[in-house]
Amino acid sequence: MFRTLLISAPLVVAASVAQAVDAPPAMRAFVESNIMSWAESPKVIDAVIAQNAKTSGSSEAQILEWDGQWRAQVGQADQPLIAEVMGTELSAFLGEQVAASDGRITEIFVMDAVGLNVAASDVTSDYWQGDEAKYTETFNSGSGAVFVDAVEFDESTQSYQGQISISLTDPATGDVVGAMTIGLNAEAFF
Repeated sequence: MFRTLLISAPLVVAASVAQAVDAPPAMRAFVESNIMSWAESPKVIDAVIAQNAKTSGSSEAQILEWDGQWRAQVGQADQPLIAEVMGTELSAFLGEQVAASDGRITEIFVMDAVGLNVAASDVTSDYWQGDEAKYTETFNSGSGAVFVDAVEFDESTQSYQGQISISLTDPATGDVVGAMTIGLNAEAFF
């Protein structure tokens, strides 16, 4: 069963500036009925566990160095770290899920136990999500954790989206091994 950990609620409207608004319940229902069936599949969990074996014990300095490399590579021709993540079978699978969603899903990305990208449907603006609520409110909260964020304009997808993040649990051990964030096109749910 899902637990909602936080729903941001500021609804402030200025003349020409749109602010954050609550994500509609239909967005959460969409994730529960359309994403959860594959979110903790062996395809996803095995990829996270494999990356955890590589990144476990990484220092904060190393994580920040990787994040800096990723940020520097965004929009550049030479993208070795980004290509490593985007070239995985799981990234291709996530891209297929976005394409098959009839515009409802704007992005999906999977994070490991330290909050680094394992796979993504599209290039994210940063590599390390470990300092953001999408990771801290799910991974650190145990199996079944769900974080529903406010609808905001997202620069990376150039759309108003709400993000719903979930913890990813290894069914063999019951341990949380990572997290997943699903960006949803808000206009498709209002």
